[in-house]
Amino acid sequence: MSRFRYFVLLPLLAAAVSPAAASWLNNPDNSFEVRVATEMGFVGVLKHTIQFGKEGTKFNYVADGGKDVLFPFSRISAELHLKPRHTIILLYQPLDIRTETYLVKPFVVDTDTFPAGTPMNLRYGFDFYRVSYQYDFWPQPDRELAVGLSLQVRDASISFVPKDGSNARVYDDLGPVPILRFRGRLPITGSSWVGTEIDGFYAQGKVVTGSTNVESSFCGAIIDASLRYGLSLNGSIDAFINARYIGGGASGQQAKPQYRGDGYTDNWLGTVSLTFGLMIR
Repeated sequence: MSRFRYFVLLPLLAAAVSPAAASWLNNPDNSFEVRVATEMGFVGVLKHTIQFGKEGTKFNYVADGGKDVLFPFSRISAELHLKPRHTIILLYQPLDIRTETYLVKPFVVDTDTFPAGTPMNLRYGFDFYRVSYQYDFWPQPDRELAVGLSLQVRDASISFVPKDGSNARVYDDLGPVPILRFRGRLPITGSSWVGTEIDGFYAQGKVVTGSTNVESSFCGAIIDASLRYGLSLNGSIDAFINARYIGGGASGQQAKPQYRGDGYTDNWLGTVSLTFGLMIR
């Protein structure tokens, strides 16, 4: 996560020292435009419960797992805008939350029980990579009303490890997720504007939830929704403040359990972030 934050800083620093040209990255005579956006700030966990195994404990990360504080948050994307209506977007969104806690009651994870009084290291990693296509119904350059589709690849890693290393439960998951997409932008006055971006889906069953190793009752959902206020600093740079909600999860039974246990999972997360960002074009 720390290396990623340094990587995000590079375009921010480049933008700060770049001259106020008509366009920093693009030739306005071209039929396409390249854009790069970065965000940095903090994220808070509003709610997060997780359960592995039908007889396992439904663990509350916020109340019992040390997630009642703020964590660093970063995000980077690159866009290829094919004038005037088509845009392809690549996004990398890391989310790697590590906390420490002291169990006040026994914690059952699948076939393992961590007794009360155990000091624990907890990790919830849920990075994702997303490629999106959107079509803009409002082709004026200062406004946007776009809909499209996204394909997201989740890269999840969840672990529960006692501080003495006596035992550990680690769960890894990699899979694709299809998503619907909406993005809008409107000018306000002068150089200021407001915008929103929403990616989300709900699905039940095999394949469409990103896995073939699940029962038909298995369900999953994700929502990534933001509201931002921005200023166009010049022809190359927009600065913005962004509030974002990221939530979702999955619940159900694996057809063939991958780990020790019965293969049942119930995992639901809700977060809110506040970031400062730049869009460079």
